[in-house]
Amino acid sequence: MALPPWLVRQLQALQRQRGHALLLAGPPGLGQYDLALELARTWLCEQPGAYGSCGHCRSCHAIAVRTHADLFVLMPEVQAMALGWPLDPRTQDKIDKKEIKPSKFIRVEPAREAIAFTQMTASRGGVRVVLVSAAERLNVESANALLKTLEEPPGSVRFILATEAAHALLPTIRSRCLTHTLEWPSDQEAMAWLSAQNPGMPESDLAVACRATGGRPEQAQEWLQSGWTATAWAALPTRIAQGDWQPLSDWSVPRQMDALLKLCHDLMVCRAGGSPRFFDASHLPTPGPMPQLNAWHRDLLAASRTMEHPYNAGLLQEAWSVRARQALALHSPP
Repeated sequence: MALPPWLVRQLQALQRQRGHALLLAGPPGLGQYDLALELARTWLCEQPGAYGSCGHCRSCHAIAVRTHADLFVLMPEVQAMALGWPLDPRTQDKIDKKEIKPSKFIRVEPAREAIAFTQMTASRGGVRVVLVSAAERLNVESANALLKTLEEPPGSVRFILATEAAHALLPTIRSRCLTHTLEWPSDQEAMAWLSAQNPGMPESDLAVACRATGGRPEQAQEWLQSGWTATAWAALPTRIAQGDWQPLSDWSVPRQMDALLKLCHDLMVCRAGGSPRFFDASHLPTPGPMPQLNAWHRDLLAASRTMEHPYNAGLLQEAWSVRARQALALHSPP
């Protein structure tokens, strides 16, 4: 899939960088992984151009089918499986036999394999690339294993680290990289790209999707593909205030928390006399006292830090629903 224009702009700038380790950082939904992969593809391409890789040489094809000998992709097993990157045979066998679950973090064993990869000679005689996606998912052991190689890699090796939470990386990792903070697309770019991806969809719905995701068109596209609708989003605040969790029931736990945090944020902004960011003001319940909203916000932040614990999803949703109703119900319009 072709990169959107705001990522192509950044790719052109990054092609001119000569550092051995780049850190692509920014909030979720700005395309860190897509940009990192295209940059790796461009570095390895046999006929790269001003706008990136050629897309049809042997090297580009090898990356497309996940078999390039000079590219090592290091990412959590959950992400690798979702994106079609192969796991090492031993790990895949254990997962198939249900001896282990796919990890949401980057284990130390594949980090050590990445280090071993850097010591090998490039199969095509050029550069070798290590792409670390969701770099904030490096645990302390795997991050420490990479440090020395990241600081002084062999001459033909380049690292690309992509992250949605640069603050969660070890300072020693960040200090060894040249950081590029991803740019936000303009409203015009975002809308034009979403329109091209969704021919025939009303522009008003696309605008609501873009607003609901905080101006992140790639995340908006994911939502639209999942069956999200502008009508359901508009009704969400009232239904949550009424204790109706059904609109969120099919969403992932992180996405549920994201919606609650956005709702709480907009209510706090309205209470302070500002304009909401994610919802239309006419769709929001009357905000309660600021201390009450602050207390709900603190509870949401505390809950967000434990989302990945193996809690019962149904009980988790019920607890969040009750807490939301407590924070909103007394101040909803009749």
